[in-house]
Amino acid sequence: MGKTIAEKIFDSHLIDNPHGDMHIIRLDAVFCHEITTPMAINDLLQRGKDKVFDPDKIKVVIDHVSPAKDSKTAQQGKILRDWTRRHQIPDFFDIGRNGVCHALFPEKGFVRPGFTITMGDSHTCTYGAFGVFSPGVGTTDTEVAILKGICAFRYPKTIKIDISGRLKAGVFAKDVILHIIGQIGVNGATDKVIEFAGPVVDEMDMAARMTLCNMAVEAGGTCGICYPDMHTVDYLWPYIQAEYSSKEAALAAFQPLASDPDADYEAVITIDVSELSPMVTHGNQPDRVKPVEEMQGTVVDQVYIGSCTNGRIEDLQAAASALGKNKISPRVRAILSPATPETYQKALDQGLIKIFMDAGFCVTNPTCGACLGMSNGVLAEGEVCASTTNRNFNGRMGKGGRIHLMSPATAAATAVAGHIANSSLYRKDK
Repeated sequence: MGKTIAEKIFDSHLIDNPHGDMHIIRLDAVFCHEITTPMAINDLLQRGKDKVFDPDKIKVVIDHVSPAKDSKTAQQGKILRDWTRRHQIPDFFDIGRNGVCHALFPEKGFVRPGFTITMGDSHTCTYGAFGVFSPGVGTTDTEVAILKGICAFRYPKTIKIDISGRLKAGVFAKDVILHIIGQIGVNGATDKVIEFAGPVVDEMDMAARMTLCNMAVEAGGTCGICYPDMHTVDYLWPYIQAEYSSKEAALAAFQPLASDPDADYEAVITIDVSELSPMVTHGNQPDRVKPVEEMQGTVVDQVYIGSCTNGRIEDLQAAASALGKNKISPRVRAILSPATPETYQKALDQGLIKIFMDAGFCVTNPTCGACLGMSNGVLAEGEVCASTTNRNFNGRMGKGGRIHLMSPATAAATAVAGHIANSSLYRKDK
């Protein structure tokens, strides 16, 4: 019997199987941010275990509240800074050099095909876009990962989503993943890896694949994963070119990770997206999804473009194209937060920031703040936000606030209209 990509990576990192379906695997990297890691650091200190397994394999960023909004968040940042200095962790990205973790760390070349990565953050699953086994974990597992470079998991079981057809103009990866979650439900992949495959995924760039994998957890998935290919090689080439004689050699090294033809899956689901239109959520779960046409006219108070789901340069380009030379509606406020400084700089160089500012957007530094209602765009009770983030839970962006998830293009069009609307990029006849 063949193996899935998740099984191949898992088996190559397996250290022990102490009992039942509990397996200990070796980690290639441990990522950390200032919301969840300080708790792990303080507990290790109290236990007299203030150590790290390998400072070069730990990557650290301050991103969730950036800059700090109050004394509590400032203290969380201080704990992280003191810890990185104490252990001489070289890859620490503080204010000004930071960015949203799940966009920044791939951008820095820290995510490689075949890796195992954990982080105390549910959207660690984003890294699966590169052919990585990357579940989010809790505080206790984060402590063990920091201290020993290992983590315990059940043996991975996989659901394969085969995406066929051809996307219409104006339909994006965000629409695809919202549609998938709407089809299988928020518990449809609980304790399973979601393997994204098929001709549509093959054509997607890395930003689009990261969007798919980022929201695997919203269907209950342990993580999402894609096969590494030439898109992966092209993205990583600045960081791996010293290791391979050519891009073709790198591709040849990565291709064996792909699932075997006779691999065993828990389920195989085929979805044809040829007739898919832009999607948007309603209610308070990511599987409550409708076509934008059915939500047309729903009034919003705020529009937010950014996050680890849709804050990359490709997302900003799509949103700017949808904006054109239009101004945002006077009834809404609109916020743009590029995911990393590099993304911000590219957007400046390409004239995108001017488009957003001319339209009436507030452009902010990279941060996760608005996504989880901590800063940079918190909603008041009763307010509604059209957002490119990944969760529409009740109160997620502020107590009593409501969220509609959508693509950057749809969000831009919504900002102009003042209500949920399709972008001019969407063409039903294509």
